[in-house]
Amino acid sequence: MPGSCWWTAALLLLAACLKVAVQANDGDAVFIREFTLIRRDHLPEEPLHDSSQKPEDPSSRTARSEEDRDTLWDAWGSWSECSRTCGGGASYSLRRCLSSKTCEGQNIKYRTCSNVDCPPDAGDFRAQQCSAHADVRYQGQYHEWLPVYNDPENPCTLKCKAKGSGLVVELAPKVLDGTRCYTESLDMCISGACQIVGCDHELGSTVKEDNCGVCNGDGSSCRLVRGHYKSQHASGKTEDTVVIIPYKSRHVRLVLKGPDHLYVESKTLQGVKGELVLDKTGQYHLENTTLDYQKLSDKEVLKITGPLGADFTVKVQLAGGADSVVQYIYYQPIAHRWRETDFFPCSVTCGGGYQLTSAECYDLRSGRVVVDQYCHYYPENVKPKPKLQECNMEPCLDSDGYKQIMPYDLYHPLPRWESSPWTACSTSCGGGIQSRSVSCVEEDMQGTITATEEWKCLYSPKTAILQPCNAFDCPTWLAQEWSPCTVTCGQGLRYRVVLCIDHRGLHAGGCNPTTKPHIKEECLVTVPCYKSIDTLPVEAKPVWHKQAIELEEEVSATEEPT
Repeated sequence: MPGSCWWTAALLLLAACLKVAVQANDGDAVFIREFTLIRRDHLPEEPLHDSSQKPEDPSSRTARSEEDRDTLWDAWGSWSECSRTCGGGASYSLRRCLSSKTCEGQNIKYRTCSNVDCPPDAGDFRAQQCSAHADVRYQGQYHEWLPVYNDPENPCTLKCKAKGSGLVVELAPKVLDGTRCYTESLDMCISGACQIVGCDHELGSTVKEDNCGVCNGDGSSCRLVRGHYKSQHASGKTEDTVVIIPYKSRHVRLVLKGPDHLYVESKTLQGVKGELVLDKTGQYHLENTTLDYQKLSDKEVLKITGPLGADFTVKVQLAGGADSVVQYIYYQPIAHRWRETDFFPCSVTCGGGYQLTSAECYDLRSGRVVVDQYCHYYPENVKPKPKLQECNMEPCLDSDGYKQIMPYDLYHPLPRWESSPWTACSTSCGGGIQSRSVSCVEEDMQGTITATEEWKCLYSPKTAILQPCNAFDCPTWLAQEWSPCTVTCGQGLRYRVVLCIDHRGLHAGGCNPTTKPHIKEECLVTVPCYKSIDTLPVEAKPVWHKQAIELEEEVSATEEPT
């Protein structure tokens, strides 16, 4: 039949076009425009609108949106299997062009997938691709290949270096999809090109983590810690602690300048201890944490991106000679944060009452509630103010008939903190403590004050129960200059005046008599005496001795410092 001949000719023409397309590209993979072959005698002269025709199934692959109809694209296909099972991979979806003309846009799109951390023993994805070439000869020899990271020019080519030599080879023009472009970035290689990936794991996203590791965070969940340490070889120690860096800390950097050497100890939350000796430049691993260590001629540098998998104690092995100086910086997570509670029970069962929220200190590491002092340790922690609301506003039932009940806070005041007078100071000087009791009280309509549950007053800060007192220095002994020796030759005595001086610089009482310096001591004049042996040395004017005795017997001031 003529129709079947035309159909056969069309198929042969399509086969010839495909052959030419493949030969023109020398076997390279290409995307060929797809279109539908329709017999010409089946084409209507004008479009027909048949109301009996079944509508397209929206779930079918050929169902298209209005935008797709305008651009003559078929609907996107299902997503492919992820290129990786963990650590972040890529998946793609395809669509066909349904026109014999060129369709605008791309026929492939990508998304990230498997955005979960790999197990610690999974190894590096780029390193796995290099090691896969270990059983292939290169220039007649087998090599153990190690990855080359952070190539600034072509981060998505598979460059590897032979272990034990300086040989660097590009083993593949493209790494597998999902391979990180750079070690310190989430950007990934897809089809040989480096694609931007935000911390939300979206392609093209510019959202980044803050220094605390929170995606699109404001840096309020951690604090910057800086410090320095100087070794003391004169102490006789063989090692010393530089700093203890808490679990989950990030962006750690230490620089040691001097002859000493760094090493690291770890302790997990379960109490398991570990130790790492840093003896040469390279990457080390301790408690699921990667440490980058550089040993240079004049200094040692330790970098840890984090987060730390345990508490790390950085120490120095003292090597003798000059003292070493260590400078360090890291971001410490705020391990204790305030958490708002639910509303407490209503103060009354009817007639109009109130209920409050509070805030409790929460340990992010253990997941338990701890005492408030832990949260007060961090100045960044601001305790949320309690919230107050009315409750149980329905009238109370009264057997005597109708009784109007006003809202609680309209006819008597809210509970408040009541404090007792301060006690006497625990010490008269040198810094002491005085205390008082603070309780939550209620006042009824008659003005009677009674103690009540403490939670009712938590809408306002509790007044202090302790405060420092008598912080001035205690009186101390002050010894003046020694007098001249009481003899002009041989052995004699000399005296000095010792005074009790208070924090105002005045002569007062209150010094500890057991610590008083002595007021006289023996002295030796090197001039020889020419008098007879049985004649004692003639004493000099005894004015110094007299003054010292008078000051000893002087009545001490009785006024005690306040």
